[in-house]
Amino acid sequence: MSVLLGVVVGFMAWFLVNYLIAGLYTVDQNERAVKTVFGRAQRIAGKTTLSDPELAATLSEEERKRYDYPQLRVIPPGGPYFKLPWERVYKISVATQSVNIAMDPESPGANKGGTILEAVTKDQLNTGLTGQIRYRVSERNLYAYLFGIKNPIVHVMGYFVSVLREKIATFEAPKNELAPQTQATGLSDVSGVSINDIRKNLRSLNDDMDRDCKSSMARYGIALDASLITGIDPPNDVESALAAINTAHNQVSSEISLAQASADQKIVQSKRAVEIETLKAQAEVEPLTAMAKQLIDLKAAGGETALIAYLRNVRLSLFKQAKQYVLETSRREGR
Repeated sequence: MSVLLGVVVGFMAWFLVNYLIAGLYTVDQNERAVKTVFGRAQRIAGKTTLSDPELAATLSEEERKRYDYPQLRVIPPGGPYFKLPWERVYKISVATQSVNIAMDPESPGANKGGTILEAVTKDQLNTGLTGQIRYRVSERNLYAYLFGIKNPIVHVMGYFVSVLREKIATFEAPKNELAPQTQATGLSDVSGVSINDIRKNLRSLNDDMDRDCKSSMARYGIALDASLITGIDPPNDVESALAAINTAHNQVSSEISLAQASADQKIVQSKRAVEIETLKAQAEVEPLTAMAKQLIDLKAAGGETALIAYLRNVRLSLFKQAKQYVLETSRREGR
């Protein structure tokens, strides 16, 4: 009897430890959890990836058929929660993480030990890229991350690298940024050097990568928060040639800027000279205009006789100021 009682007590203790106490769990603040029942994840009825307009907008028509994953019930941070013996809980960190763009999860020694990613530009120059990407697991598509693919980060890195290399191979600087420089200097060939274009437009390249990689959330359940490409390192011989080209370009740009500044200064001086002469002319015209107005008023008040008297007085004042004058007479008067 005592043996049987011991077996029962032992079984109850084992059951409590393995199925009741062990069934309690919590979810940290930077975690999300998903529960499976007999190996099948708990889903939201009738909801898929395409039910989310933002996720669906990043997929093409062909991709929508391929990446139509079900939406799962996400367990938020908190607890304690309880799971039954036939249930399993998957916890996923949703904290933002950073990795080098040259990292290869399957081959750590690739890309010079995960430090430099090689790519070929549109003018067939081999260059090395350095930088980082920030990513996080998206709780809006946990099915793709947990059950859709075996190793999501491998797929995401491969996807990112393929998009980046395609961008480098076809990159062209925005026309609205290069047009003023090309028009001012005439150095369209210098501006068209692909490595120079990429270096001058790293921000534009990063923005393009962020936009083109938005579908990674719908594809793999990983959201790329930002791509930070910080360095473009061509081979040494190419670097020295680019340095010479850039030096010549800067010298020409400097000379053109100085000539433009000198021309602008002369234009300003000419405008000021015209303004001064215009003011002088106006100063000379003003007394004449005032005199004409006075004569008109005088004629209106006294008639023709007033003007004759005015002219006589003016002549007398002039004769008074003159030291000598010549009086013209006719021949008849001279005889």
